[in-house]
Amino acid sequence: MMTKLLRLSLILALATTGSSWGAAKNAAAPVAKPTVVKLWPADMPELKKMKDKDIPTLTVYLPPAEKATGAGVVICPGGGYGHLAMDHEGHQVARWLNSFGVAGFILRYRHRGTGFGHPAPLSDAQRAIATVRSRAEQWRVLPDRIGILGFSAGGHLASSAGVHFHKGKPDAADPIGRVSCRPDFMVLVYPVIAFNQPYTHRGSMRNLLGRDPDAKLVEKMSSEKQVTADTPPTFLIATHGDRGVPAENSVAFFLALRKAKVPCELHVYEHGGHGFGLRGPGATAGWPDRCREWMQGRKLLERD
Repeated sequence: MMTKLLRLSLILALATTGSSWGAAKNAAAPVAKPTVVKLWPADMPELKKMKDKDIPTLTVYLPPAEKATGAGVVICPGGGYGHLAMDHEGHQVARWLNSFGVAGFILRYRHRGTGFGHPAPLSDAQRAIATVRSRAEQWRVLPDRIGILGFSAGGHLASSAGVHFHKGKPDAADPIGRVSCRPDFMVLVYPVIAFNQPYTHRGSMRNLLGRDPDAKLVEKMSSEKQVTADTPPTFLIATHGDRGVPAENSVAFFLALRKAKVPCELHVYEHGGHGFGLRGPGATAGWPDRCREWMQGRKLLERD
């Protein structure tokens, strides 16, 4: 059934535009020097044995004040939950967002390569969203325009943040814990979504959950099975040619969103493999423009 749906191409985007290359060039344009913020208190026990270069952080890229739209996006680079592709799925993406007035916050999250599996990555993503929301005024973003964007395993992390969240814990000792960690929207690019399926990316699943995870945990962390009416509006990108993380992952999440009546948009491109970031081959190169249009259509880019 899933293969049929994919072959029928729910949305097959074959057209490219001249502005795609312009977006890629803008992403490489000089911007204000980013700042780096530690995500957790320095005395957090879990962090004491970590190398400084691996400690969870947010790298903050802010657009010029005169261009700021009030939207902000937490960026989750991919890497199979074993490393992080910080450049082409992190810094380049933040600069691209800045080019049209969106603040970018690159999340350096814990993963198996730094000695952590579940729930550490999800805790970092939830903390990142709440941190941005708690500092919204300082970073010129609106607390109801904070989204999350992820690539590959980072897409799984982003989708996890969109289905596992709290809206603030009033009794939390930490002030950031009292702030909602629900993203207002999600952008998922060739994301890992489903676990224990023929199209599952086994390496990501193993790195996150271990070699013999409990069946209930597998189901809990299969994002398509956790979608509700409260899941944020979502924009999805996949390619028919992706053999590492097949498009069935995105299709499964799209169908779950549809069933829950959550606004969503899916683009399945015929050509393109995996891990291309902003600069996919052929028509795939147009996805950043389609994403910007989607954000514009949802009024995320309107300045108050």
